[in-house]
Amino acid sequence: MAKDIPTWNPEDAQEWAASGRAIAKRNLWISIPSLLCGFAVWLYWGIITVQMLNLGFPFEKSELFSLTAVAGLAGATLRIPSTFFIRIAGGRNTIFFTTALLMIPAAGTGLALQDPNTPLWQFQLLALLSGIGGGNFASSMSNISFFYPKKQQGLALGLNAGLGNFGVTTMQILVPLSMTFALFGGDSMTLQTASGTLIGKIPAGAETWLQNAGFVWLLFLIPLAFAGWFGMNNIRDEHVSPHLGNPFSSFAVISFMLLIALFTAGSGLWLMLPEAANGSGWNVPKEIVLLMVVVATVVLLRIIPGDVGTNLKRQYRIFKNKHTWVMTVIYTMTFGSFIGYAAAFALAIKVVFGYQHVMVDGVMTHDLVNPNGPSALMYAWMGAFIGALIRPLGGMISDRIGGALVTQIISVIMFASALGVAWFLKLAYASATPEQYFVPFLVLFLLLFAATGIGNGSTFRTISQVFDKEQAGPVLGWTSAIAAYGAFYIPQVFGEQIKATTPENALFGFAAFYGVCILINWWFYLRKGAEFHNP
Repeated sequence: MAKDIPTWNPEDAQEWAASGRAIAKRNLWISIPSLLCGFAVWLYWGIITVQMLNLGFPFEKSELFSLTAVAGLAGATLRIPSTFFIRIAGGRNTIFFTTALLMIPAAGTGLALQDPNTPLWQFQLLALLSGIGGGNFASSMSNISFFYPKKQQGLALGLNAGLGNFGVTTMQILVPLSMTFALFGGDSMTLQTASGTLIGKIPAGAETWLQNAGFVWLLFLIPLAFAGWFGMNNIRDEHVSPHLGNPFSSFAVISFMLLIALFTAGSGLWLMLPEAANGSGWNVPKEIVLLMVVVATVVLLRIIPGDVGTNLKRQYRIFKNKHTWVMTVIYTMTFGSFIGYAAAFALAIKVVFGYQHVMVDGVMTHDLVNPNGPSALMYAWMGAFIGALIRPLGGMISDRIGGALVTQIISVIMFASALGVAWFLKLAYASATPEQYFVPFLVLFLLLFAATGIGNGSTFRTISQVFDKEQAGPVLGWTSAIAAYGAFYIPQVFGEQIKATTPENALFGFAAFYGVCILINWWFYLRKGAEFHNP
């Protein structure tokens, strides 16, 4: 078992060369696959819901979109407590325990998918628990930031986040493939609508094993939990985790803080969802729900008594720094867009291009299957793949020319790409042959994904330069927590606008937000006289 480290100073060149680099690399390369599986379990609902639609599960399209939204809201909310885990519970303890917890939703999802008559509330509960994987990003990024010197944090954090984000791509490729054979036994189901994988289209009438979408992750989570426990380190330095108790007390604190966030997320979902989707039926606007959930989570965590509350009070100093809020907005533009589009991409392709949009008795209908439509599962992986693959490049370029300059360039690209995607969505959703607009839609969306990936890397660089050693980790966690609400917000907006037959309005709204971010980034980090110029 790896030992706890009493003091840690990666800025000391001699210490770094002697032992620091090797320790940091070991922790990074265990962190990356653990984070990858976290992303996979968090966001596999985007693929599962497409297959549920192909199999004829008895749910409305809007109810299936709600599953991705439930997971998105939970994952983002769980990032709030996860932001502060490292100082309270230690890096090794946190990564091991939160990785092991992912076995619960993975196994539960496999069991629930074996029966098409499983009630919606069970899928919603499992989607809520899968949010643990989304929360893991905040603690993972915070942990790795402590291991590396400032001049290498752009690349190290880019690798952790970028390769960790490959969990989305890995999931989008592995889940459809794993469904094609009886990997874990059990009964098969019959496709009512053609499906697809990376290697080709699967016709209607073929057998599929949907339950493998959950079970397959146990093959990775079990050995990764062991690797985290025996291969990673807690740093007991004053600036990292100075007051660690025994591991079981750390696990208890993590569990309690996660339960608080699950409670606030679940309460927010209940306020927002209609009665048919096991909600209150009050239809509280999602923007109000987000604000209530964030505030309630922060307040409830703060009033935890004892050492935990005292520790959080110290870490909450980040909220007095204006740059925490500036970077929260900018990081939401980059990572929030990436994760939201990744969650909604597959189902959006299915709903917009997989159906013909024709007039029947003077009324536009969107329920006629398009035999020439593209298979969502053949293309959905591309966006997250490009966005994750290119993220370390964003960190490396930013280490050379400055993070804010790179962020400004990609913001302009995101603005233009979003407008282009909106235009082709508008054309496709009013056409009996929407497939003719699919190629330009796909190319522009992939460009949008690439820009978000580069921007993720550039914002890491900015945060590492603007904040001191003690605040940089919590700020990374906090900004990632708020940005992760994109996994909730974007699928919700897509679902609402598709129901209103105006999916293009979703992208027009996102483009407007990107325009605001261009101005914010320039004012705080690029204009002459800025406190931190192009950090």
